[in-house]
Amino acid sequence: MSSSKGALFVAALMLPQTAFAQSALCRLPQRLPDARPEYPPRAQDVRPTKVTNYLLTLSWSPGHCRSERNRDSTQCDGSAGRFGFVLHGLWPETDGPAYPQWCAPVPALSRQIIRENFCMTPSVDLLQHEWAKHGSCMTRDPQKYFRPARIMYEAIRYPDMDRMSRDRNLTVGTFRLNFARANKGIRPDMIQVAKTKENWLDEVRICLAKDFKPQRCPAHVRMPSDRSKLKIWRGGR
Repeated sequence: MSSSKGALFVAALMLPQTAFAQSALCRLPQRLPDARPEYPPRAQDVRPTKVTNYLLTLSWSPGHCRSERNRDSTQCDGSAGRFGFVLHGLWPETDGPAYPQWCAPVPALSRQIIRENFCMTPSVDLLQHEWAKHGSCMTRDPQKYFRPARIMYEAIRYPDMDRMSRDRNLTVGTFRLNFARANKGIRPDMIQVAKTKENWLDEVRICLAKDFKPQRCPAHVRMPSDRSKLKIWRGGR
């Protein structure tokens, strides 16, 4: 992302932040494991297809940590603080479902890159995975992958998640509308919502053009209808 494009995104989203300011909640651990190179599993193709647009994918951490298998992770055990929305990743997309992935082998991330981005994505394994699977389709320099992701992540503002979590009649459409209202320049049709089979919020995805400006989400992506029920797990809060 050029500085001008980054400034455009930040300027479009400059509103007072509400809940879950990650910089205030994250404590960077003194010791972090080293990253290890990751390669595509046999079940996934190497697809160096043309990049035409992007998804900025935000994971709802309390919902992620609700699963027993995740509770002992650094993200969930409280050792690094508590998290609201964290960045799952910046995903290059294409015109159709065959999005680019695993475009080229990449080395393990440096400790500096990990520390700079840990409070955005509080998992060394996930940082390395996103760099290998998605970042390799954008650049050979990890700074050029994580920096635009960090600029956009820090520009996003959030609606009152606690209030919405107590709404027994919450729908996907209401959530998208509230999320859009918190972010100048983003409309509900620029937002995708992913949820579990039990209707718990899983992820929010912001659709972006090739210049990283928010745009209407493509029609080929099937997501829950606006009328479908949505629940928000707030953990111990």
